[in-house]
Amino acid sequence: MLQLDDITAGYGDAPLFSGLSLSVARGEMRLVQGASGCGKSTLLGIICGTADAALTWSGDVRLNDRSISALPAEDRRVGLIFQDALLFPHMTVGDNLAFGLAARHRRDRDTAVADALGVAGLEGFGGRDPATLSGGQAARVALMRTLLAEPDALLMDEAFSALDPERRNAFGGFVREQVRIREIPALLVSHDAGDAAFADGDAVRLG
Repeated sequence: MLQLDDITAGYGDAPLFSGLSLSVARGEMRLVQGASGCGKSTLLGIICGTADAALTWSGDVRLNDRSISALPAEDRRVGLIFQDALLFPHMTVGDNLAFGLAARHRRDRDTAVADALGVAGLEGFGGRDPATLSGGQAARVALMRTLLAEPDALLMDEAFSALDPERRNAFGGFVREQVRIREIPALLVSHDAGDAAFADGDAVRLG
């Protein structure tokens, strides 16, 4: 479970949000909504340990019943995907996926990559240039690369916003399915009210 306990954040005398508490169960996908500039991306930075050094914040972030608030980002076991797929352009699709592999699975690289491509519906795409992928295909590769690192929680920053409605619906359903299969808590931040269709429970509003 991912738990946010009484999170307050801001810059100097300019608060972004205050008193935010939220629990996300394993296999659940929750949505935080708000207009641009209300602190949605800042909230994700607080959770994953990449918040701006100038930010002042208080509260506690807990993952699987332990506080991760003071841990460096690399020790938090939190995966993050963005609006853009951010695939490495100098690597093949398969090498992009292999980059996300947990260290203990390196010996099984080819099998793990093939399995991930199969799950994403991209069998045989391992040798492809990422530039040849559609937006929906690139988004699936980015998600699978993150999940191959075996995170304990998944964060999504406007992850569906760059896709057209058809691809958006398909990718949103795919993400939701993977979250439930892998039984990890997932948190999506978005300005788009339509993303509520992919989430569990009521959206939490910032701002």
